[in-house]
Amino acid sequence: MTRFLIVPQWQGSPAARAMLLVDGAHAIAGDLPRAATTTLDVPLEAGESLGTGVHRLSALRRIRDLVGEHLVDDTVIVGGDCSVTVAALAALPGGTDDLAVVWFDAHPDLHVPATSPSGAFSGMALRAVLGDGEPALSLSPGVPAERIVLVGARAVDEAEREPLARLTHLPVEDVDTLADAVVATGASRVWVHIDVDVLDPAELAGVSSAEPFGASAAAVVTAIRALRERVPLAGATIAGFAPRSPAAAVDDLGVLLRLVGAVA
Repeated sequence: MTRFLIVPQWQGSPAARAMLLVDGAHAIAGDLPRAATTTLDVPLEAGESLGTGVHRLSALRRIRDLVGEHLVDDTVIVGGDCSVTVAALAALPGGTDDLAVVWFDAHPDLHVPATSPSGAFSGMALRAVLGDGEPALSLSPGVPAERIVLVGARAVDEAEREPLARLTHLPVEDVDTLADAVVATGASRVWVHIDVDVLDPAELAGVSSAEPFGASAAAVVTAIRALRERVPLAGATIAGFAPRSPAAAVDDLGVLLRLVGAVA
């Protein structure tokens, strides 16, 4: 049975209204089966960078520990900002030695503290998953580049191009080749991460940094279902939902619940 772990983390976001991510996580949770859902009591304080260049790192470490206490097999994480996946992979039952990671995102999230324009951890999250040796990014055990498939990234900073070249990167128009790309990694299971800004803004409005020419929800759902027919799912993340108001949240929930249905 799929478990849902709600992690209303805002501390990794660069957005001026990052607290909207808390509202987004709770809005999705309201439509999930209560008996299968656990909501973490995420600290509201910002936290300190601890001299690392990663804003709010002390709070992010506390949240990582909370996730580790509650994560079980077959869990869908609901964020919060997209760096919640880093904590999930650090606590994944069975480790990551046999794992592929699919990262749906409009942004590659491949910065390190020295290159990040914001200092926000969400922009470094996939680099942390790679485990590139930055002490401030040591929230994740590290997954090799050959087992990471990035999907839908279309807003790439210059400093991200070198690490991006090491990954399999599927543009929006190639999302239907996802299953083949993951099978080619040789992994025996997969974690699917969905930052909802991978979708076209015409399909979902509640994101902090919308990018045009995104994927359709139908294409993402179809690709994930095809992937699950070939590679077992270790878990999943749905993150980045930041509705402007309760009414706006309701308008987007239909699309979000389709994504939940694809991974649950």
